[in-house]
Amino acid sequence: MSLIVFPAIDLKGGQVVRLAEGDMDRATVYGDDPAAQALLFAGAGAQHLHVVDLDGAFAGQAVNASAVESIVAAFPGHVQLGGGIRDRAAVERWFGLGVSRVVIGTAALKDPEFVKAVAADFPGGIVVAVDARDGLVATEGWAEKSDMPVVDMAHRFEDAGVAALLFTDVGRDGMLKGCNIEATVDLARATDIPVIASGGVAGISDIRILSLHVEDGIEGVITGRALYDGRLDLATALALAAA
Repeated sequence: MSLIVFPAIDLKGGQVVRLAEGDMDRATVYGDDPAAQALLFAGAGAQHLHVVDLDGAFAGQAVNASAVESIVAAFPGHVQLGGGIRDRAAVERWFGLGVSRVVIGTAALKDPEFVKAVAADFPGGIVVAVDARDGLVATEGWAEKSDMPVVDMAHRFEDAGVAALLFTDVGRDGMLKGCNIEATVDLARATDIPVIASGGVAGISDIRILSLHVEDGIEGVITGRALYDGRLDLATALALAAA
């Protein structure tokens, strides 16, 4: 098995952006054509994309739906989508439009039975986002911190049939500080659900180290700002992950 590299397209007001530490007021705009960005990633060899409707994460419902649809139509591979997906209708709608996986965060903390139900109905299609601030789960677009430890959240879904856990250290996201590899690997070892690393990828060294932990349960890594700022070459990252 090889590490999956997910280039990230974060959407705010229909534009491609990256946030610093999940703060909507600290957004850097990287483009106004999300579908074109998806095609650039495909051209570099990407077979998977991670798309986030940032406005949707705060609104609790889809806001950048037309941008997401344009990405799904343009990108030849698998699209994983998160942001404001909190009910069955939203899950069914996105699968119907061709999204491969949906990522559920806030609802996974507040309504675990809903997540377990859709995971059973859409095998391999549901990813649970475990966003952490100081080891505790953050919700509502990272605006709030719960009192639920990350490992407890993971264990809640062990037998539910979810495809993966998406683990983000919010304090590192968009900051190029390096991925919190220790915490990510600890989580992967503590659960039998595959873990996707996210938040703070700074360059090729993060990809190299994470690829050494595939056997520990690390399925993939999401990278955004490092790609957009030119600190990480996607084709090089994909080749390293495949090796």
